[in-house]
Amino acid sequence: MDVDGEELTAQETALYDRQIRVWGADAQRRLSKAHVLVYGMKGTVAEFCKNIVLAGVGSLTLIDDRVATEEAFSSNFLIPPDENVYGGKTLAQLCCDSLKDFNPMVRVSVEKGDISSFDVEFFNKFDVVVVSCCSLSAKKLVNEKCRKLSKRVAFYTVDCRDSCGEIFADLQDYKYSKKKLDETIECHLQYPTFVEAISIPWKAFHRRMSKLYFAMRVIEKYEESEGRCAGEVSIADLPGVLKLKKELCTAQSLNESHVPDTLLERLVTNSTEFPPVCAIIGGILGQEVIKAISGKGDPLKNFFFFDAFDGKGVIEDISHSNAGK
Repeated sequence: MDVDGEELTAQETALYDRQIRVWGADAQRRLSKAHVLVYGMKGTVAEFCKNIVLAGVGSLTLIDDRVATEEAFSSNFLIPPDENVYGGKTLAQLCCDSLKDFNPMVRVSVEKGDISSFDVEFFNKFDVVVVSCCSLSAKKLVNEKCRKLSKRVAFYTVDCRDSCGEIFADLQDYKYSKKKLDETIECHLQYPTFVEAISIPWKAFHRRMSKLYFAMRVIEKYEESEGRCAGEVSIADLPGVLKLKKELCTAQSLNESHVPDTLLERLVTNSTEFPPVCAIIGGILGQEVIKAISGKGDPLKNFFFFDAFDGKGVIEDISHSNAGK
């Protein structure tokens, strides 16, 4: 990630003094020169944006042309509860206004448009791209465009439904350092694309594979096949979702018990976000993006799942090199 350049200003050094003591001046300098693009301003993404703005990222660009509604602020604390304030404004505009108050030193702006419509060169302005609230095809397309650039752009997807959440990371060819006892170790990881990761046969996974991985893929495919936007499912869709699950499990030679009907029912019954889970997933994502920018610490590779039902966070390395392990 090419974020080398100017040193921290005296103002930045004073403002970020505490975190510089934690991760060092070099990491803070990289963070302060990094440019992040975010698409889809839901509750989890709002938590993520708040975290990186407070940490001192260089700039944050928001895209979400949806007009704010009363339902939106149930999980998104960046949206004022007063209809006189949010009436007629887009989610991106409202979140941008709120985020500027968190840290005036961070440049927060809004871009209009559909994430799928931007050309490859548009993404060249950024070091990190985070997408949410978008279709399966949009995730694939944006990841592909990030991969076509000459520089490395870290790509993340995040999705939170009910009390469950998922993060996917593609850091491409990633080099970083970590401390072990008194020495610093240089490490190197190769990441698969989103398409490559979800194309791995289900039967190749280990037996204790996160059930959320399979459930998310079923919901994702159902929304795509029905022409729905992300999150546009309800309990009325459950029979169709269960039918698709059966078809996918048969095609993938996977026992249906790995994708519990009760889990799918939870995901379609309440596709809105549960605020406490937004804080957890948004916090994890913020931490991972900071690590990716700074090049310090073991990064997530490449899926993270959280379910408040059992309170567990699980990392799964879903790649061809790790299949079957």
